[in-house]
Amino acid sequence: MVRRTLMVVATLALSLVAASVADGRSSKSNVCGASEYSYAGVQSTVKAHGVGATLDPLQTPNVSAGHVGAWIGLGGTDQGPGGAAEWIQVGYSAFPNDRLSRIYYEVTVAGAEPRYTELDSAVKPGEKHAFKVLETAKRKGWWRVWLDGKAVSPAIHLPGSHGNWYAQASAESWNGGVRACNSFHYRFANVRLAHADGGDWRALRQTIPFHDPGYRLVTTSNIPRNFLATSLAGAPPVRTVPDLITRASNQLAARQALDYTRFRNR
Repeated sequence: MVRRTLMVVATLALSLVAASVADGRSSKSNVCGASEYSYAGVQSTVKAHGVGATLDPLQTPNVSAGHVGAWIGLGGTDQGPGGAAEWIQVGYSAFPNDRLSRIYYEVTVAGAEPRYTELDSAVKPGEKHAFKVLETAKRKGWWRVWLDGKAVSPAIHLPGSHGNWYAQASAESWNGGVRACNSFHYRFANVRLAHADGGDWRALRQTIPFHDPGYRLVTTSNIPRNFLATSLAGAPPVRTVPDLITRASNQLAARQALDYTRFRNR
């Protein structure tokens, strides 16, 4: 699964300006599935050297077209050298006909296509896993993905990333280009940031929260930072950070998808 990356500019983070943006245009629709991508999550207002959280899908995926997912990550579509797309993330995904969730990580290196790596294809509802994306302690700009305390990726060089990236923790739905209103029900627990290469973990504090029509962010604890990202009919939109997705990743998402109600807090 390839997904959009959200990135907030510093001026927006400081001013907390509310905006709803889809591919550079304002979204006027309040209907679930009307926008190609929909989100519910948070964006850090400070740059970080890593992000970690425990996530679990609360219910069986319900995807009629496209995909749903929940992830943590850093980077964005103009965060690489010369404004190139570059990011790293890890989390859950689900596609049409999936009865269980998948664990994946995705990396986009400047000048290359996004790379999706699947780690598990049979995650049951309520099954918790600890995810982490962290810059290595000895080599600046090199990153690893961690799952349940173990490194599951090689060290990956992401030029220009050192000290420059914000962190995101978000659920999403892609409507498959057919206005599908997919359902997701995810729990995020102990969301935290690494404030130095290799660690110095602290609870995520200051954020910009956002959710799009048909979905809702429900904060359950500020410290530690815990929240639910869930489908909810009639949810009004709140502030959404600028959307900087590369169109190439949309096309890759469609190719991969072809190959593959209410939230319940347990």
